[in-house]
Amino acid sequence: MNEITRRFQQEARNKLRKPFEFLVSAIQSAHRAIVSHAVEQNLLECPRTTCVACVIQNGYAYWAHAGDSRLYVIRKGQLVGATQDHSKIQQMLDAGQITAEQAARHPDRNKIFSCLGGVVPPHIDIGREVRLEPDDTVMLMTDGFWAHIPPALLGSMLQKQAMPSLMPGLMNEAQRRANGESDNLTVVAMTWENQEDALVSDTQSLDDEEFATSTNTTQQLEGKGELADVTDDDIERAIAEIQNAIKKVPR
Repeated sequence: MNEITRRFQQEARNKLRKPFEFLVSAIQSAHRAIVSHAVEQNLLECPRTTCVACVIQNGYAYWAHAGDSRLYVIRKGQLVGATQDHSKIQQMLDAGQITAEQAARHPDRNKIFSCLGGVVPPHIDIGREVRLEPDDTVMLMTDGFWAHIPPALLGSMLQKQAMPSLMPGLMNEAQRRANGESDNLTVVAMTWENQEDALVSDTQSLDDEEFATSTNTTQQLEGKGELADVTDDDIERAIAEIQNAIKKVPR
């Protein structure tokens, strides 16, 4: 997070010249930063993570990813843009060896072939450039969310309810469906409008540890109802907490 944010602040003046090149280069830099951290701290094993990042510029969305964290672009209830997981299961699905139902229960569903912090540099894919239309929703998420909330359900719900008020309830539902088997439940979502963008970010750490980069809008809204309306103050507070969390992470 720190490295990609640093690179963006350094290079987006006031926009990125080549968004796709920036995304690939920034993710590669993040990979090297993780490896350097492991060396500096004499860690026995280098930490590893998936990554998905998106830049929205001049009304277009550009994205890149490594691993099985996903991006969706949902328009009028339909999935019009998405990443393809770097996973054994995705390869089997593409080859027609298993069905989507079988994939959801397959014992190898958590095995990926690309990540940051691995022995070899990550394999990074870029998405196609997408011109955003009003009411398009862009979502970036970990497998703790997408594994339990399918795109069809997201599309249907987004046609009935605005994204900021919908997300806390969907986060709770993903956690309920995981039944204690998910170790990370993170979503960043934005609905594109003509002049202003509504942004909400949710992160849930599902064990007893506390992570400096965790912020949880769902918990902030407890007592307001499972699908409570999110006010401008709620959104601004969530954004401020994310920014403060990034500043607290050791460089």
